[in-house]
Amino acid sequence: MQAYKAKGKIDATGNLVVTQPIEIPPGNVEVIILQVADEVNSTETATESQTETSKNQVRYRTNAFRDLLENSPSVPPDFDPESAKWEYLKEKHNL
Repeated sequence: MQAYKAKGKIDATGNLVVTQPIEIPPGNVEVIILQVADEVNSTETATESQTETSKNQVRYRTNAFRDLLENSPSVPPDFDPESAKWEYLKEKHNL
C-alpha cells in the first residue's frame, strides 16, 4: 500500500474537499483524517478541559505510583517529543 499526504478541508455540507492535486492512479482509496491542531473547535477544547479536571480527581486503585503521578510536573503544551528524542540520542552517542 502506497501512502500519500494532501491538504484538504471539510466543507459546510460535511464533504471532504482535497485542496491540492494528487497524482494517484484511479481506484479505491482509504482515507485517514487528521485535524490540524490550530483549527480545533470550542467543543473539543471544552472536552479537553473536562479531561484535565477529571485527572485531578482520579482515585487510585494502588498507591505505588500515586505520589509520583500527583507531584510530577505537567507537560508544557509546546513540548516536541521528536526533538527530545533527538537531543537524548545526540547526548548518548556524543554527537
